[in-house]
Amino acid sequence: MTSMYDPTPADQFTFGLWTVGQTGRDPFGEATRPGFSPVQIVQELAKLGAYGVNLHDNDLVPINASAQERDRIVSEFRQALSDHGLAVPMATTNLFSDPAFKDGAFTSADARVRAYALQKTMLSMDLGAELGAHTYVFWGGREGTEVDASSKLLDSLAWFRDSLNFLADYSASQGYSYRFALEPKPNEPRGDIFFPTAGSMLGFIATLEHSERFGVNPEFAHDTMAGLNFTHAVAQVIDAGKLFHIDLNDQKMGRFDQDLRFGAENYKTAFFLVKLLEDSGYTGPKHFDAHALRTEDAAGVWAFARGCMRTYLILKEKARQFNEDSEIQAALAAYRIEDAALSELTHSFSAEKAQVLKAQTFDRAALGARGLGLEHLDQLTAELLLGVR
Repeated sequence: MTSMYDPTPADQFTFGLWTVGQTGRDPFGEATRPGFSPVQIVQELAKLGAYGVNLHDNDLVPINASAQERDRIVSEFRQALSDHGLAVPMATTNLFSDPAFKDGAFTSADARVRAYALQKTMLSMDLGAELGAHTYVFWGGREGTEVDASSKLLDSLAWFRDSLNFLADYSASQGYSYRFALEPKPNEPRGDIFFPTAGSMLGFIATLEHSERFGVNPEFAHDTMAGLNFTHAVAQVIDAGKLFHIDLNDQKMGRFDQDLRFGAENYKTAFFLVKLLEDSGYTGPKHFDAHALRTEDAAGVWAFARGCMRTYLILKEKARQFNEDSEIQAALAAYRIEDAALSELTHSFSAEKAQVLKAQTFDRAALGARGLGLEHLDQLTAELLLGVR
């Protein structure tokens, strides 16, 4: 028996090889469950109704693999994708695990490391293109500092810019159709990571030679761990036309990067995020960059993956109900005061409009005394989410 909350490939839900393949290991403890091979991951995600699987280069091909080993692994993986109907919408490079990147990749003070990072990324882009990826994500997990006495801040920004410009040109020279999505994060594993927020990333993108090819890959946990409102960040990225990809998970505020199951903690924020994505017409993949709790065995991993997708679909249905609820819509209509004449005055500048506006009389006391009804609207939202409407 099927349910409206059972995912299908049309929902465009994706997972990373590193997410469902995570073995429960953390900085304080060893693995608690065996991992899965890339082929097994493809098989299981297809059973659950996922659309695709994403990867870092070394999630699939070990960093020390020979060319022959690389080709065999990729061939087996491509066959599994074909057999089970999964896509690879996004690829990325692991520029954070190897000790060579301990002080950054594109922002390392060592020119040899920066050159190696470019080489590794070009090869990873080749792999992604071979698998059909159209989005390429850059997460600068080691692009930062603990010691600002290194005095490399301005230089690092320039090195990072040069690297991205280089890679955009490489993509074009190879005929790849990549759009690049830059992923912000405030900290961890570095003490401070460059470009910690969506806004700072948007500002940096504007300085790139081919800024039209670059957007943002915001992640729920990254903003939440810093006490920020993730839905606000995504709205800013959408407004800029730069939502090229998105990472969905969950997080307790102020904690380490937990990568919890989507909707595991912040139901209301997750709801407004889903509503924003659906109402705005976002049609790209919804990528769950999360992993099962360390307490789980293999079965728990697939329960986690299924739960991420079902929660999104449940909240999508709640968003539809919100948009069609007459009492909620009446409260929204009462909250918004529209005035066509004033909107015409303030929409765009002219000297004449400015003079008319300066001469306008406003009842300041009445504006301040008006109640907005937001308590009522918020309660209606709570009742909708709690299932009593």
